[in-house]
Amino acid sequence: MKLKMVDGVLHVNFTHSDPELAQILMMADLGTCDPDFWAGVQGQVATIGRYGSTIDEVASNFLLSVVRGVQPRDELEAMLAVQMGAIHQATMMMARRLNHVDNLAQQDAAERALNKLARTYVTQMEALKRYRTGGQQKVTVEHVTVNEGGQAIVGAVSHRGRGGDDGK
Repeated sequence: MKLKMVDGVLHVNFTHSDPELAQILMMADLGTCDPDFWAGVQGQVATIGRYGSTIDEVASNFLLSVVRGVQPRDELEAMLAVQMGAIHQATMMMARRLNHVDNLAQQDAAERALNKLARTYVTQMEALKRYRTGGQQKVTVEHVTVNEGGQAIVGAVSHRGRGGDDGK
């Protein structure tokens, strides 16, 4: 994306020779066919690196590359990917601040913020994984040993507690 502020209004263009194709490709990167969703996310991404009236095109394009890397399958995954990119950028900013503190109060504040942001990122990764797997966990047993005289059951097993409905 190419970003430019004109009279306080953000203008977004693409470096691609065909702007319509660029929009279609970007929408595919976001896992959406909805132009309204795309317009909303585009505006959010374009302003994520904004400092006052200064636009940080590199930060915005980095954020889009993070989203592309996640390869969202739908709008919810795209929103989470945008948040993950934003949290990552904020985490790196706080890491820089922590490396350049002047006093203990600044160090404590930067350390707390950095810790919260890093934990948030991990939580977002877990949320994406849960969403993609439908919350299902898969356990694969690679080796089972049954000693002589032992028994093994293969398949789904349910346990009925005492006084259960097993007819006894």
